[in-house]
Amino acid sequence: MPQGAPAPGSSSEATTPGPVNAIVLAAGEGTRMRSATPKVLHPLAGRPLIEHAVRAAAGLDPAHLVVVVGHGRQAVGERLESIGQQLDRKIVAAVQDKQNGTGHAVGCALAALPAGADGTVLVTYGDVPLLDTATLRRLLTEHSEQGNAVTVLTAVVPDPSGYGRVLRAEDGSVLGIVEQKDATEQQRAVREINSGVYAFDAAVLRDGLGRISTANAQGELYLTDVLGIARGDGRRVGALVCDDVWLVEGVNDRVQLATLGAELNRRLVQRWMREGVTVTDPATVWLDADVELGRDVVLEPNVQLKAGTQVNEGALVGPDTTLSNCVIGAGASVVRTHGTDAEIGERATVGPFAYLRPGTRLGVKGKIGTFVETKNATIGEGSKVPHLTYVGDATIGEHSNIGAATVFVNYDGVSKSHTTIGSHARTGADNMFVAPVTVGDGAYTAAGSVITADVPPGAMGVARAKQRNVEGWVTRRRSGTPAADAAQRALAANSDDVAGNDAEDGK
Repeated sequence: MPQGAPAPGSSSEATTPGPVNAIVLAAGEGTRMRSATPKVLHPLAGRPLIEHAVRAAAGLDPAHLVVVVGHGRQAVGERLESIGQQLDRKIVAAVQDKQNGTGHAVGCALAALPAGADGTVLVTYGDVPLLDTATLRRLLTEHSEQGNAVTVLTAVVPDPSGYGRVLRAEDGSVLGIVEQKDATEQQRAVREINSGVYAFDAAVLRDGLGRISTANAQGELYLTDVLGIARGDGRRVGALVCDDVWLVEGVNDRVQLATLGAELNRRLVQRWMREGVTVTDPATVWLDADVELGRDVVLEPNVQLKAGTQVNEGALVGPDTTLSNCVIGAGASVVRTHGTDAEIGERATVGPFAYLRPGTRLGVKGKIGTFVETKNATIGEGSKVPHLTYVGDATIGEHSNIGAATVFVNYDGVSKSHTTIGSHARTGADNMFVAPVTVGDGAYTAAGSVITADVPPGAMGVARAKQRNVEGWVTRRRSGTPAADAAQRALAANSDDVAGNDAEDGK
């Protein structure tokens, strides 16, 4: 398989021969997935399988885009509405109540098209996630330029078991397609397979669907029979061989889902490396399909960048980092961090071992350090939260420093409240800020303080009990322990030092 194949959804062609109506078949139950989730909703690179298929078809800008739904139709239909909103185009869901074969499914889709819709009908599948717009466009171009009534996308594979075989005449034209269960031993030896993706002349398709029958091993209406009917009517049936077999691989079980996921990830990583991203260990970096990476970004080993994540120019991510729907500013560093719905400013630093929860906003040159958790927190330019701290429901101004082991106490068991720390503030170690509370610009707080009242600008907030030492407590209450023995030795040594000093003073 070509190592430099484009990422799915990419396209090098400018125009699509038209008019085109696209049909995506997605009604099957997917029993081999053994899942309560409809097969086409299982995720791959941050998108459900059906979204990959719909995006590839939508890239052709078809006059109408119909998806045939059946099993789990409500959940699939809701997802299609969301995809349609993202793509800003209408997606029609056609219902196939009873799955009676691919011919029946396409008939349901045609019934959802406007009366008299003509031109070319593209038929593809909701479980073929790597098939891209560019390949579909080449299929349509072949169909148009050759004047075919039907054009099928095929591939030559080492093991064709389970696939329909493409039967060709001596001149190379397509005679028809025979399913595995209906094939003779000689036909099963053919290694050119049917991908299930077709371009049909609309009139030929409608006519053919009206003439097919269920006289086959599975008792279903085969879409492939339309090819034989067209051929029998003296019409031209052609084929386009897809050299990249991965593009026509379908998902039937979780093993295939994982296999195609790994291949798609390999292509995504390779694409971004060619765009100027350094990936130090491509085998351990996983990218979702819509991740955006700037030039000179560095991704260290064991990085996962999930849907909605954008890493800008020159930033470093990883090792051991997972980010979902995060924006990382240019030149920032995010190390050993788990983040969701967060924004990190330019040249800021995060980690190691940081947890960025939704609503985290770190300013330019800011710092979120080791064992720091943040949530719904805005941390201003140049401000630092270096270590061992929880910052929740808070605003921290510019160039402030939060001491180690600080807790922003935002929840009283019923509701959450906000804490505000001003600019150029310095808060001591082991502080607790009991919200709602405000620490003004330039203010300080003493170590060990529990701040429950506002601290004015420039003031020092102190909220801790006065220290009291109980002399001799250990030797009395913990007699015989290593601590008591150590204390007695230290007290004896101190007594000897005092005596020695007194003797020197008496000379």
